[in-house]
Amino acid sequence: MDAYSYIANAHGDYIDQLYQAYKNDPESVDFGWRKFFEGFDFSQTYPEDGSAEQQAGTGVLTTAASTLGTTAIRPADSVAADKETAVRNLIHAYRSRGHLRARTNPVRERKDRHARLDLADFGLSEADLDTSFRNGELMGLGADAKLRDIVAALEKIYTRTIGFEYMYIRDPRVLDWFREKVERDSLSFNPGVEYKKRILSKLNEAVVFENFLHTKFLGQKRFSLEGGETTIPALDAIIQKGAELGVEEVVIGMAHRGRLNVLANIMGKTYEQIFSEFEGTAVPDLTMGDGDVKYHMGYSSEVDAAGGKKVNLKLAPNPSHLEAVNPVVEGFVRAKLDHQYGGDYKRSMPILIHGDAAVAGQGIGYEVTQMSQLEGYKTGGTVHFVINNQVGFTTDFEDARSSIYSTDLAKIIDAPVLHVNGDDPEAVVFAVQLATEYRQQFQADVFVDMVCYRRHGHNESDEPKFTQPALYNLISKHQNPREVYNAVLVQRGDVDKELANQMDREFRDLLQARLDMVKQKPLPYNYQALENEWRSLRRAKPEDFDQSPATGIGQDVVERVAKALTTIPEGFKPIKQIENLLKERNKMFYETKVLNWAAGELLAYGSLLTENHIVRVSGQDVQRGTFSHRHAVLHDAVTSAPYSSLDHIEGPHEKLHIYNSLLSEYAVLGFEFGYAMANPTALVVWEAQFGDFANGAQTMIDQFVVSSESKWQRMNGLVMLLPHGYEGQGPEHSNARPERFLQLAAENNIVVSNITTPANFFHLLRRQLTWSFRKPCVVMSPKSLLRHPLCASPLEEFTSGSFREVLGDTYAEAKKVKRVLLCSGKVYYDLLEEQTKSERKDVAIVRLEQLHPFPKKQLDAELKKYPKAELIWVQEEPENMGYWNYMLRFMRRELADVVARKPSASPATGYNKVHVQEQKQIVARAFGISTPEVDAGNIKATVEVAKKQD
Repeated sequence: MDAYSYIANAHGDYIDQLYQAYKNDPESVDFGWRKFFEGFDFSQTYPEDGSAEQQAGTGVLTTAASTLGTTAIRPADSVAADKETAVRNLIHAYRSRGHLRARTNPVRERKDRHARLDLADFGLSEADLDTSFRNGELMGLGADAKLRDIVAALEKIYTRTIGFEYMYIRDPRVLDWFREKVERDSLSFNPGVEYKKRILSKLNEAVVFENFLHTKFLGQKRFSLEGGETTIPALDAIIQKGAELGVEEVVIGMAHRGRLNVLANIMGKTYEQIFSEFEGTAVPDLTMGDGDVKYHMGYSSEVDAAGGKKVNLKLAPNPSHLEAVNPVVEGFVRAKLDHQYGGDYKRSMPILIHGDAAVAGQGIGYEVTQMSQLEGYKTGGTVHFVINNQVGFTTDFEDARSSIYSTDLAKIIDAPVLHVNGDDPEAVVFAVQLATEYRQQFQADVFVDMVCYRRHGHNESDEPKFTQPALYNLISKHQNPREVYNAVLVQRGDVDKELANQMDREFRDLLQARLDMVKQKPLPYNYQALENEWRSLRRAKPEDFDQSPATGIGQDVVERVAKALTTIPEGFKPIKQIENLLKERNKMFYETKVLNWAAGELLAYGSLLTENHIVRVSGQDVQRGTFSHRHAVLHDAVTSAPYSSLDHIEGPHEKLHIYNSLLSEYAVLGFEFGYAMANPTALVVWEAQFGDFANGAQTMIDQFVVSSESKWQRMNGLVMLLPHGYEGQGPEHSNARPERFLQLAAENNIVVSNITTPANFFHLLRRQLTWSFRKPCVVMSPKSLLRHPLCASPLEEFTSGSFREVLGDTYAEAKKVKRVLLCSGKVYYDLLEEQTKSERKDVAIVRLEQLHPFPKKQLDAELKKYPKAELIWVQEEPENMGYWNYMLRFMRRELADVVARKPSASPATGYNKVHVQEQKQIVARAFGISTPEVDAGNIKATVEVAKKQD
């Protein structure tokens, strides 16, 4: 008993927790405890009395620990028991680390990763090979299996051309399911003759396509799939298996490597279409934009799957920014799930095709992986397929990542990974079919890492031997996957040999047909409901921006939304601040009939919900709002239970989709862009916590938001809310960089606005879905104006009218006006305060609520009131930022001067006292006031004082 006092004295619950951890992963517990548990398991399986009963379930260790001295626990001190434990550890090691020895590399030996799977690593030797071990039962080999047979089975399962990496899965249910598939199904997988013919046929198509392009368009960039042609039968297998398991739509995201091959041999884009793009005979329609290169374009089709089922296929358009398309695909799929498939995740499936260097190196991969199971972003799991050609442009994999595998990010969500040799098409097909089945079974992500090679350089004009001479000496002598598989079929003999000969003849006929330019028939395509919604829209014309459409709502709608916003269910206990908020809402809607910013915004959402539009809002803290103004979702003070007010509007309506996002800008904005790209009838809003946080999503803004219509003829109505305004919060929380968006603005591609009234914001949001076209919209949202007493709108401005691009002066006397201050955004209220305080009837203030498309006609109409006045542009941003340079594009002759902060490298000062002085200087200069307190030298002195105080 004394030898085991440490066990008897241990807390029972703690022992149970250790035991459960050991059962999930023996390596996760201390060596001493591991040996103890091994002995315990042995004694439970083979008790001294010879009975076969086993103790099971939580508490077994607690009971055992309290009964020391009985036969419940005894040390496994016999040699047989030790070796039985060693065999168990050997099996576990193969399951955990066998993938490190798997023959997954088609062109060279794998790097030694010290898998430690030799018999000696477990205290075993060749002398034990003919000894029978009960642990053979773990492999389904029976209780008297010889070690030789156990090792042979482990080698066959875990070290052939598929490396299974899954033992880190922490859900026992999922772990057992996957292990069963690996250890049973992988051994019995043998596709029939017809399927082997299909595999070879797809390999034929892939190789023919690359050969043809290489022959006919020598030296042209095509980012070929050569070396990774097994991608084509792999994608075909995913689609076929998915259809069998209920998938109706597949949305694919991929970069340029192999994209043309996928377009031709998976999506069904005809050779004729693709060749015309190479030949340059395709006539560009520049009325629809400037276009994009052929390996960035999207495509849609419909294919016949097994059993007569049809599968809708979509390949998303993408830029050269690798992996950037990933969240766009996920958002697209989520929109279809919400609107078309009733939330049934099994009916729509995303496939993301990665390069090994990109999936390891681009941070967007991590962000999208973290999104995968979040309520606001989940899409039922993604099949990730990595075309692992072992080099990124010219960078060896050892310089491209610190992890062993490019897929190691899968472990953060317990996603299994199948590493597979691209020269073994049947193994690849098994891997992707298992991945598809896993996705459909558990609605979770899964990764297939197909190790292959890249026959040419990054593009076909590169010389890869500059940087990888040894590797490319091997590749130059290596047969393509079709030839390798053909040889395997011939070697097998019988039916497979004849099949190989037949397919070889068909291969040559196919190649000749392509060379002879025999025309293909395009696949038929039936437009889905949302696609028909897009087709009903039209391209915008310049005159569409001369006058916004009417967007007012009826009083009955106001009352329905107001009731929902001011009512809470019986028994719901809000905190005191929310009680005050509800009282304030009630007062605005029913007494003063004047709404603040939050009320106007929620009224816009609610009105669209009553029209059965989806309204989706996401971003960090959007339910409450960063500045505690929105409170779209309330929480019970006792239970924290959420209550979404707009979900309880009387009568038929959509529910509000509002989600607090993960701490991401890049991926989340991409997701929302994809959502809006799928559904033109939804109002999709992304809000940055602060406007300058959009910096983290700049790639998405540049490559998708502002350019997708020009590049890919894809409209999008996404709204971006970027809190902006100089309020003394320092350089990180003042400036949403409007100058960047205005630099990107041209050809009416995007709406850029800085709005100063709740009613105008209301009308802008509704205008997004009222227009007969779609445009992305950036709103420089306010912060201090959310509660500014003057930033309010009477209720009648919501029940009539439309968005007003320009707001004129309501204080000055037109005949007296000598100066017009033209501005945008929150600085208006600073100017208004001085105008009214000083009773300056000779200075008018005109607001540009929309900067792009530039409202020239509306502005000209307003400025005609002041024909002799000088025109000054006023902004609170530094002169080299903000709107000044943009305004000079349109009003170089009309503008007399600019009032702004001095040109600066930083968006704003970090000292509040300096901010106040600068703001006073802007206002004073705007009104032509010269006072000591706004003198530049005084500001410099204030900076020095502030630094000392700081």
